[in-house]
Amino acid sequence: MTDPAKFGNPVEGWTPPETPNQIAFLGRYARLERLNADQHAVDLHRANAADDRIWDYLPYGPFASAAEYRRWAEGSAAGDDPIFYAIRDEETGHFGGVASFLRIKPEAGSIEVGHINLSAEIQRTRAATEALYLMMKWVFQAGYRRFEWKCNALNLGSRRAAERLGFSYEGVFRQHLVVKGRNRDTAWFAMIDSEWPALQSAFETWLRPENFDAEGRQITRLSDLTRPIRITDDPALHPA
Repeated sequence: MTDPAKFGNPVEGWTPPETPNQIAFLGRYARLERLNADQHAVDLHRANAADDRIWDYLPYGPFASAAEYRRWAEGSAAGDDPIFYAIRDEETGHFGGVASFLRIKPEAGSIEVGHINLSAEIQRTRAATEALYLMMKWVFQAGYRRFEWKCNALNLGSRRAAERLGFSYEGVFRQHLVVKGRNRDTAWFAMIDSEWPALQSAFETWLRPENFDAEGRQITRLSDLTRPIRITDDPALHPA
């Protein structure tokens, strides 16, 4: 018998999952639709125009005009990796952000969420959190073993978001990329299938209407629900 301690545990009864094929994801607070320049570009550019800082750590943007953003959306929607989704806040009826599946590797059971760009109007809303929850829910229901989150190591906001959502910190790849002419060290996070049942329960608890008061403020924080599930914390956020 092969020694698992030397060669790794066998992966039994697992077959590679399908690539993402969802046209839309629908939740209580959010709806995600495959990015379509005709349907989404005007509303997304309107939302994005409020604050150019949302583009600081992305390899593109900001976009000076709706036409310029539309050209980016047309190109981004055309590929099959990344697969972009526009995020609609069901309370306002407006599209306020995008996110994508990328580095899609069914043969390894690995997939990443990235190109996350949330305008000021959708940041810190139930819709924004639920949108990402709907993506991770699809990932694990489809049979993926690993869901990744990567960001510029200097982007502490993204690192906080990853930790809040239940991603475990896995380290920093030094001098990983050159973005907009600057060095990028990349912080890596991931969650795996064995953690998903507990994470799903945490999200479902947080998303319940009774977890919010009359002004829409959360009663129990999502980070408090996911903290016991994460196997590691980000040292940049929790210095010794």
